Amino acid sequence: MTPKELVYASLNFELPETERIPRHLWSLPWADEKFPGAREAIQKEFPDDITRPPSCLKNPVRTTGNMFQTGIYIDEWGCIFENRQSGIIGEVKTPIVDDWNDTSRVQIPAEALTVDIGQVNAFCRGTDRFVMANACQRPFERLQFIRGTENLYMDLALEDEGLNAFIKTLHEFHLKELDVWSRTEVDALMIMDDWGTQKSLLINPEMWRRVFKPLYKDYIDLAHAAGKKIFMHSDGYILDIYPDLIELGLDAVNSQIFCMGIDKLAAFKGQITFWGEMDRQQILPFGTEKQVADAVRQIYDRLFCSGGIIAQCEFGPGARPENIRALYSAWNKMTIR
Repeated sequence: MTPKELVYASLNFELPETERIPRHLWSLPWADEKFPGAREAIQKEFPDDITRPPSCLKNPVRTTGNMFQTGIYIDEWGCIFENRQSGIIGEVKTPIVDDWNDTSRVQIPAEALTVDIGQVNAFCRGTDRFVMANACQRPFERLQFIRGTENLYMDLALEDEGLNAFIKTLHEFHLKELDVWSRTEVDALMIMDDWGTQKSLLINPEMWRRVFKPLYKDYIDLAHAAGKKIFMHSDGYILDIYPDLIELGLDAVNSQIFCMGIDKLAAFKGQITFWGEMDRQQILPFGTEKQVADAVRQIYDRLFCSGGIIAQCEFGPGARPENIRALYSAWNKMTIR
């Protein structure tokens, strides 16, 4: 099977046990700085089955600085990130909105809608990999970047009318961007928001269902209406909303399955594809190669259901290249009969 066929088969729970689990390695520049050449060597031995098109905007978005270098980076929305360590992404320390009645400092990046559809389609036709859109909607995080996390929590609790109005504006733009990508030949769209702490959701699940679930429903419905798959990433303990994501029809979720407990997530196998991930808090930085292989076996035994798994992990701060290699070696030994 081609890489694209492997991914589709896993998403559709039609992957024969004689075929390997599809692969997807995430990497931050930190990995290249810390271990020069390691990522390239791993990806040469274990090529990714999922890819993205190169930058293909007719009008590039306006940013200042480099998001992965120390110093100040201003993104396409005007949000200000401070970074104290090269190779990773910084944090927002200074909100650009003090009051939702004045959002003049927010620059909605209309340039993101100028996708060169012909260029994207040419890329899709020129690869046998599964292609994901080069855009990512993240409403909860975007609101935090604009307003600041603590301020946003207060606004949500107080049901600030200005916040509610801006959410509508933000959502309308997100739908426009997803619509543009849905008219290309990519295989999937993507959304994300980090919703969990180590032990619970960041906000009350009922508030999540009232405020944010309808946004995700629109994103997922748009993707499926266009014949696309849709993937989502969320860090932390999000067990409480797994049933909601399944109800909405989300195809694949990237989440910290070891943080929540694989046995708890096993109840959802066959209903959603687990797009990784391997434990990057303990196993990738501190585990032995045998512990990595044992963890891979645990994922397979608990979550495999004629597919329903994509072997994703992140080569980021703390991860050791030998453990990344051991992970993909374990997946190959396990699934190729």
